[in-house]
Amino acid sequence: MTRRVLVTGATGFVGGHLCPELLDEGWTVRAVVRSREAAAGLPRGVEPFYVPDIGPETDWEGGLEGVDVVAHLAGRAHVTQEESANPLDAYREINVGGTRRLAEACAAAGVRRLVFVSSVKAVGEGAPVAYDEETPRRPEDAYGVSKMEAEDALAEVSARTGLEAVTLRPPLVYGPGVKANFRMLMGLVRKGMPLPLGLVRNERSMVYVRNLTATISHCLQHPAAAGHDFFVADGESPSTRELVTRMGRLMKRPARLVPVPVPLLRLGGRATGRSGQVDRLVGSLTVSTAKIRRLLGWTPRFSLDDGLRETVDWYVSRTEG
Repeated sequence: MTRRVLVTGATGFVGGHLCPELLDEGWTVRAVVRSREAAAGLPRGVEPFYVPDIGPETDWEGGLEGVDVVAHLAGRAHVTQEESANPLDAYREINVGGTRRLAEACAAAGVRRLVFVSSVKAVGEGAPVAYDEETPRRPEDAYGVSKMEAEDALAEVSARTGLEAVTLRPPLVYGPGVKANFRMLMGLVRKGMPLPLGLVRNERSMVYVRNLTATISHCLQHPAAAGHDFFVADGESPSTRELVTRMGRLMKRPARLVPVPVPLLRLGGRATGRSGQVDRLVGSLTVSTAKIRRLLGWTPRFSLDDGLRETVDWYVSRTEG
């Protein structure tokens, strides 16, 4: 029997890994793209569906025809340098309004299930103990608020229409193609730059992109996933110091870690307007994967070392010479 899936955010970091994986598993894949130029980058065999913008007015007619399940990855991504005068409104337009509109269209079209990739930020920025699915959600920025509200919008449509909804909350996602702080950190290690992280003893949950895509695929199909939200992460939660050390080992470059007290790093972050970036480097944010392991028999397919090796190899190959 043909299984057809619609993937939003198909040309993004996670979507770029998910589409070929679904093809390999025998899915018929339809990908949401903005333009023919974007469609040219899709893997061979993926059918494009053109949507100029995702939001509360998006016309999904034709895109959901014959579709069994949807993987909803698209959204306004978290940005460190916000340029919008009303960031919460900008996030809500796409992340909340777009998710609600898609869920309504799925229900009307007879789509069975929608798997929504939310974020750990819908719950918060970290706590002394690991987050689990019972942790009260207290997002701390506009992006996190919009993801929490998108989860609620999806749950409301699901309860009213019978659409099966699954929500995944990944922490930091890394892998070949990663950008932002993770890529910057690899660059600093490769250049042998001294890093003031020698006294950092935090814990940070992360998820290798291929562990996340395997989880999305699992949740598209597993009967017991319907109606649940899950945290997903690798099997280890390394400190930033340990992460840098492993990066250096894989690059065959000694990690140059300078022992600077953490309170001094935080003070420097406040003085330079980079408190958020410093907090992510020195603070702890861990999640429990006990629920998804128990209900779905899930385990991460790749270890942290596997994921780091693939990511570092990709980065080195792109920066050689």
